[in-house]
Amino acid sequence: MKREDLLSIALPKGRILQEAVGLFAGMGIDIKDILEDPRRLVFELPEEGMRFMLIRTQDVPVYVEYGAVDMGIAGKDVLYEQRRDLYEPLDLGIGRCRMVVAEPEELKERDDPSGWTHIKIATKYPNIATEYFLERGIEVEIIRLYGSIELAPLFGLSERIVDLVQTGETLRKNGLVEVETVMEVTAKLVCNRASLKTKPSRIKDFIERLRGVVEG
Repeated sequence: MKREDLLSIALPKGRILQEAVGLFAGMGIDIKDILEDPRRLVFELPEEGMRFMLIRTQDVPVYVEYGAVDMGIAGKDVLYEQRRDLYEPLDLGIGRCRMVVAEPEELKERDDPSGWTHIKIATKYPNIATEYFLERGIEVEIIRLYGSIELAPLFGLSERIVDLVQTGETLRKNGLVEVETVMEVTAKLVCNRASLKTKPSRIKDFIERLRGVVEG
């Protein structure tokens, strides 16, 4: 099979990857070797007619939308933030976490979210955060950061943050507490719309096999 005929799938680096490898194992597709060498970014399975790419989570929707790959796995947070033109056939139920509003513990003791009218938020998700607060009639000033969001309230950069949490342990260690949940987050399978027309049977078969594992 020619390389361009392989079904190509972008996988995100980080916490979702290991769970994704488990889902593929349930389909009889063994890609666990991709976990062994983080410097190896392309993994081909000619016998399955598949090729996997390992890239940053935020880049997965870009590669899929522009047709560099046929499909990919991306978190709901990334998809909602970027809002690209993708087909989203399946929620995989992996990478579970939640996006929350958090603030310093001492602020929460005297805070009443129902009285918010104008707040300052530090976040990696400016689009989601802006929409969330504006829908509630709250004027919001967004400070976009790319990492260590928890530091922002501690050093007076913002009053509160919007960020992802799993256990909440990082928040607690930095003196922050959850105030509100913005959304529950899981990872989704996304497809390039042109690939749906050029490889319809193969993509449909893959989706149904994966659906069987997810729902089973």
